[in-house]
Amino acid sequence: MNNIFSNFRKYAGLFGAICGGLLISVPVIPKAALAQQTTSKVNPCPSIYYEEPHNNQILTPRGCPPNALTRKLAAQGTLPMTPAPAPTSSSPYQGGMSVGGEAPQSSTPGINPCPRIYYEEPFNSRNVVPQGCPPNALTQQMQQQGFTPGVVVPVRPAVSVPQPPLPSQRQTASTQVALADGKVSIRLVNDTGADVTYQVIGDTQSRILEGKSNVMLQGLNAPTTLTLYRKDRGLLQVIPQATSTPGMLEVKLDETTDQNMNQGSVRVQEDGTVFVN
Repeated sequence: MNNIFSNFRKYAGLFGAICGGLLISVPVIPKAALAQQTTSKVNPCPSIYYEEPHNNQILTPRGCPPNALTRKLAAQGTLPMTPAPAPTSSSPYQGGMSVGGEAPQSSTPGINPCPRIYYEEPFNSRNVVPQGCPPNALTQQMQQQGFTPGVVVPVRPAVSVPQPPLPSQRQTASTQVALADGKVSIRLVNDTGADVTYQVIGDTQSRILEGKSNVMLQGLNAPTTLTLYRKDRGLLQVIPQATSTPGMLEVKLDETTDQNMNQGSVRVQEDGTVFVN
């Protein structure tokens, strides 16, 4: 009888040890599987990259669809660097930062709102510093390009370049010449004592007309422009006069001390109207 009870206690102890081992090992397997499952579900391209203010404040990681800031800098050819891939596990650098490079909102005293990690790579070229902190490389580059970090940049409307008014729209004509078959001849008279450089745009090279001399420029197709200036940089008054000869215009050059009278070009329009500027 004692042997029976002794064997029963032995088998009972062995059975208890086996069950105890199973109970201890059961939680380990689901915990490891749960950790692996949680890690595998980390989204490398979270939606916060495409929400304001991060949409216009932080570059998306490599391999993710570009957000507004990434597209804007890429289109301008000023993308600072290829963004690093999104982290799949915790990093010692992430403890004091939130997405977008912003200082975490915390009431804990003693936290540095401008940690030096903002000024180390890759964050130096990828994240915008919090407001009030010294600018890092990315913040400086955006400021130089006219971007205000953290503020949505509006699309600039197309700007039309204003065209200068035609001579007939900004001044009155100096005289009118009767053209001969659409052509005009100009007798240029230099009444000054200085050499004058002149050129008919599209018809002649730059030439020099000596003081107290004249020259005839024949058969110029209208419209045509004659440019003039004194070699000694003195002031020049230009006086065009129509003649009785069809297709003939006389242009006299004289000295002046009045800056408002200083002129340097004669324009003959297709209808023979003459403007001086």
